[in-house]
Amino acid sequence: MKCSFETIKEAKNYLKIGSYEQVVEQIASNDDSTRETYKKQIEPWLSAALQSEHLSLLLGAGLTMSVCNAAGVSSSSMNLADFGPFSEKINLFSGKSAERLGRGKANIEDQLRTAYSLLAGYQIDNNDNANKLSECLNNVLEKFSDSILGSEFNIEKCKENNSKQYEEAMGYLESFLFTFASRNATRDRTHIFTTNYDRFIEYGCDLAGIKILDRFWGKIKPKFEENPSSIDYYYHTPDAKNEFRYAEGVVRFTKLHGSVDWYEDAGTVYRDALNFGEEHLKMPAGKSYKDHLMIYPNSMKSVETAFYPYAELFRDFSFAICRPNSTLFTFGYGFGDTHINKVIKEMLSIPSTHLIVMAYNVDDRILNFLKTINMAQITLLAGAEFGTIDSLVKYYLPKASIDRITETASRLIENRKGYTDLQKGDDTHDNG
Repeated sequence: MKCSFETIKEAKNYLKIGSYEQVVEQIASNDDSTRETYKKQIEPWLSAALQSEHLSLLLGAGLTMSVCNAAGVSSSSMNLADFGPFSEKINLFSGKSAERLGRGKANIEDQLRTAYSLLAGYQIDNNDNANKLSECLNNVLEKFSDSILGSEFNIEKCKENNSKQYEEAMGYLESFLFTFASRNATRDRTHIFTTNYDRFIEYGCDLAGIKILDRFWGKIKPKFEENPSSIDYYYHTPDAKNEFRYAEGVVRFTKLHGSVDWYEDAGTVYRDALNFGEEHLKMPAGKSYKDHLMIYPNSMKSVETAFYPYAELFRDFSFAICRPNSTLFTFGYGFGDTHINKVIKEMLSIPSTHLIVMAYNVDDRILNFLKTINMAQITLLAGAEFGTIDSLVKYYLPKASIDRITETASRLIENRKGYTDLQKGDDTHDNG
C-alpha cells in the first residue's frame, strides 16, 4: 500500500517500516490483539535499529508534553509573548519568517529571534528604543523561563498530590530512556540530543540510574568544556590486573539550544545548581535575563549557531549522526529547526544511515522535510497510538537490549525445539 503525503498528514495513525506502509485507524483502549499484530511488525524492526553501529536520539518539546500529559499536568507554553509597543512589529516579521522557513505559525521562539535582531538594529543606531526593547525582552525571558520551570514544578506537585500517576508517568520516561541507554557497553555510546530547555531528560536519567556524559565538568560549579571529552565510565574486573570493563547504562548528552540552568559569566558557560521543581529562576545581582540566561531559541540561519557555545554543540551533533551505519531516532521533534534539519539531511546523504521518526502528528513541517529526502531511509510511526510515550512504551518499544535472561531463554528454547522435533521423529519411527 503506497500512501501519498496528503494521506499521511490526514491519517489518525500512520506506520511505515521498510517498504510496508499502513494507515491505522484509532485502536480501542482494550484492543490488545490488534496492538499485538502491529507490535510483531514494529518491535523487531526497532530492535534491529537499536543495534546500529552508531545510535543517536533527538528529543523535542513533544517529550515534555507527552510526559506531562501522562502525569495529568500542564507543560510549558510556546504561545506568543507580549512585547508591549514592539509586539506588532515583532509579530509581523516573526510570522513571515516562520512561514518562509516552513515552520508554520510563529511561536515565542520566532518572536525572540526577531526581538534579538531588532534590538541589535536599535543598538547600532544608538536608538532610544534599545533600552525599552531590552526591558521588554528581559520581562519576556523571565516569564518564559518561569514557564519552562512550570512543567518541572507541576511534576513535583503531582508527586506530592497524586503519587500513583506520577510514578506511572516517570515509569514511562525511565523505560523510554533506558531502551536507548542499554546498549552493550562495548558499542558506541548512544548520544541523546535535545532542543528542550527543561531538565526532564536529566531527571529521567537520574531516576533510571543512567549515567550522563556531557561537556560540563565539576561538582560545585560545573563548567562547559570546549573540547569534546573522550572520558567514559568503566570499572576494574575482579582478580584481573590492569583490565577494565565499560559500565552499562551510560549515554552522551547534548542540549542543542541551551538549558534553563545554564548561565554565562565572564565568557564562560556554567551550569547552575537549580533544583528540579523550582518555581522561579532568580538572576544574580546586576545580571539580566537577556545577558545571563543561556537559552538559544534562534532557528533561522546556520550562521546563528556560530556563536559560543552552540557551534561546539552542533559539531557534536553533526559528528555523531553523519557517519556510515548510523541511526537517528526522533521523538517529539517537529522538524521546525532549519539548522538541525540540514544536518539530518547531510546524514541521509550517506546510504547506510537511517532515520526513525516517532511523532504525535504529521504537520506541514514534517511533510516538507520528508518531501526532500529519500523515503527508503525513513521509518515513520505517527499518531496518538505510536507517538505518545505511554502507548509507545507499553506496546511497541523494545525491551532493553542487554536483557541477557530473555536472550538466553529464547536461544535455549530455539535449540531445544530442534531436539524436541528429533525426539518426535524417533517416537514416530518406533511406533511404525
